[in-house]
Amino acid sequence: MKEYEAVWEIFNSCANNQMRDVFFEELELEDPEQYIREKFKDKELKYEKTVQEDGTIIFDIDTSGIRQRYSFTEI
Repeated sequence: MKEYEAVWEIFNSCANNQMRDVFFEELELEDPEQYIREKFKDKELKYEKTVQEDGTIIFDIDTSGIRQRYSFTEI
Protein backbone atom coordinates (compact mmCIF):
# COMPACT_ATOMS: atom_id res chain seq x y z
CA MET A 1 0.00 0.00 0.00
CA LYS A 2 1.05 3.56 -0.64
CA GLU A 3 0.40 6.62 1.48
CA TYR A 4 -1.18 9.64 -0.19
CA GLU A 5 -2.15 13.17 0.69
CA ALA A 6 -5.63 13.52 -0.78
CA VAL A 7 -7.22 16.87 -1.61
CA TRP A 8 -10.97 16.80 -2.29
CA GLU A 9 -12.45 19.91 -3.89
CA ILE A 10 -16.18 20.43 -4.35
CA PHE A 11 -16.87 23.25 -6.80
CA ASN A 12 -19.77 25.58 -6.08
CA SER A 13 -22.25 25.70 -8.97
CA CYS A 14 -24.05 28.83 -7.71
CA ALA A 15 -23.64 31.90 -9.88
CA ASN A 16 -21.44 34.68 -8.43
CA ASN A 17 -19.90 32.33 -5.85
CA GLN A 18 -16.41 31.19 -6.78
CA MET A 19 -15.67 29.56 -3.42
CA ARG A 20 -15.25 25.82 -3.13
CA ASP A 21 -15.12 23.35 -0.29
CA VAL A 22 -11.66 21.83 0.15
CA PHE A 23 -10.82 18.86 2.37
CA PHE A 24 -7.39 17.35 3.11
CA GLU A 25 -6.60 13.89 4.44
CA GLU A 26 -3.86 11.29 4.48
CA LEU A 27 -4.83 7.85 3.18
CA GLU A 28 -3.14 4.47 2.77
CA LEU A 29 -4.44 3.04 -0.49
CA GLU A 30 -3.73 0.18 -2.83
CA ASP A 31 -5.49 1.92 -5.74
CA PRO A 32 -6.76 5.55 -5.72
CA GLU A 33 -9.11 4.81 -8.63
CA GLN A 34 -10.82 2.03 -6.66
CA TYR A 35 -11.14 4.47 -3.73
CA ILE A 36 -12.99 6.93 -6.00
CA ARG A 37 -15.35 4.23 -7.28
CA GLU A 38 -16.11 3.08 -3.71
CA LYS A 39 -16.56 6.60 -2.32
CA PHE A 40 -19.14 7.53 -4.96
CA LYS A 41 -20.70 4.09 -5.50
CA ASP A 42 -24.25 5.26 -4.69
CA LYS A 43 -24.13 8.14 -7.17
CA GLU A 44 -24.13 8.46 -10.95
CA LEU A 45 -20.37 8.75 -11.46
CA LYS A 46 -18.37 10.07 -14.40
CA TYR A 47 -14.70 10.95 -14.09
CA GLU A 48 -11.51 11.66 -16.00
CA LYS A 49 -8.16 10.52 -14.63
CA THR A 50 -4.94 12.45 -15.26
CA VAL A 51 -1.44 11.60 -14.05
CA GLN A 52 0.85 14.62 -13.85
CA GLU A 53 4.62 14.54 -14.44
CA ASP A 54 5.29 14.60 -10.66
CA GLY A 55 3.11 11.50 -10.18
CA THR A 56 0.08 13.30 -8.76
CA ILE A 57 -3.12 11.51 -9.77
CA ILE A 58 -6.08 13.79 -10.45
CA PHE A 59 -9.68 12.72 -10.88
CA ASP A 60 -12.09 15.30 -12.32
CA ILE A 61 -15.45 14.00 -11.17
CA ASP A 62 -19.07 14.67 -12.06
CA THR A 63 -21.63 13.13 -9.72
CA SER A 64 -25.25 13.99 -10.38
CA GLY A 65 -24.31 17.39 -11.81
CA ILE A 66 -21.86 18.32 -9.02
CA ARG A 67 -18.31 18.99 -10.19
CA GLN A 68 -15.55 17.73 -7.90
CA ARG A 69 -11.84 17.01 -8.01
CA TYR A 70 -9.72 14.54 -6.07
CA SER A 71 -5.91 14.87 -6.16
CA PHE A 72 -3.65 12.14 -4.75
CA THR A 73 0.00 12.94 -4.10
CA GLU A 74 2.23 10.16 -2.81
CA ILE A 75 3.86 11.00 0.53
